[in-house]
Amino acid sequence: MNRSKNDFFLNNFSHIYIEKEILDHHLTKRILNRFPKAKVIEIEHYKDVFNRSKQNFFLQKNSQKLILAKKKDNFIYPGAEVCHDFGNQHFYYTASILNCIYHCDYCYLQGMFSSSNIVIFVNIEDFLTELKQQLKKHPVYLAISYDTDLLALENIVPFASTWIEFATDQPDLSIEIRTKSVNYSAIKHLSPADNVILAWTISPEEVVQQYERGTPSLEARLNSIKQAIDDGWKVRLSFDPILHIENWKKHYKECIDKTFNVLPINKIEDASIGVFRMPKDYLKSIKKHRSDSALLYYSFEIKNGVVSYSDEITNMLVKEIYQMINNYIPADKIFI
Repeated sequence: MNRSKNDFFLNNFSHIYIEKEILDHHLTKRILNRFPKAKVIEIEHYKDVFNRSKQNFFLQKNSQKLILAKKKDNFIYPGAEVCHDFGNQHFYYTASILNCIYHCDYCYLQGMFSSSNIVIFVNIEDFLTELKQQLKKHPVYLAISYDTDLLALENIVPFASTWIEFATDQPDLSIEIRTKSVNYSAIKHLSPADNVILAWTISPEEVVQQYERGTPSLEARLNSIKQAIDDGWKVRLSFDPILHIENWKKHYKECIDKTFNVLPINKIEDASIGVFRMPKDYLKSIKKHRSDSALLYYSFEIKNGVVSYSDEITNMLVKEIYQMINNYIPADKIFI
């Protein structure tokens, strides 16, 4: 059922905008073959479509389009302070795809971009070239799936596979692929790489149903995670963002108990905990267009340009969730 839901989104691209410069790129041709009925529109630059004025992110979510482009520079970015670095000194992220097929109420992308159309930078080879230059200077911990869900889009463009295969020959590189997808089958043919971590977002079913529209159920995610672990992959469980919702303690306890009853505890690489947080300007932009989610109208506090819960609420959430997880895995495997 969840795979069908995923396919619904993937088949929803009725129009594909393509920069003229990459019309003959092999990935462009592959993507076009995936959508033979799509209307193809040639453009000069992706921003002519993606950044045009008077767009509505939320209306576009009902019928997303694809934009194929060539990224020219800034392939690798320093990791943001609001993100986990897991103790890595040289923490970076990259965005080979912008936007996501899912529609989570708490997602910062809806405030970051004016368009919800999905941009795919097909020139992945240039991303790898820049990363090689970084690796000549120092080791790199690289998050590759922040501004999209890369695994959910793997059937359109095999970027997760490309990054994994690249990492196998780069001992100074560590890669995290974060996902809510159940599309593990798309990379199952690959040999597990010791320097690649598959990081699944774990949410209570109540959160999935109410605030993570279009995403697979908790049970479906756990089934995919178990397959990955059984195949030998390193797996991180990401309890992030924790949401201060009604009966939160009950929902998260049920979720955590179920998670560790399904998964082999001794084979979980680690777990991360983080509460809801978002740049204040992004939330302000979202609220101009949305009044349908009580989650976004919580009485947040602002610190250093970031909105989140008060220190009191944050400490309570983290303490309780930490203890629930610590009942199953040791403290040195839990990152806050």
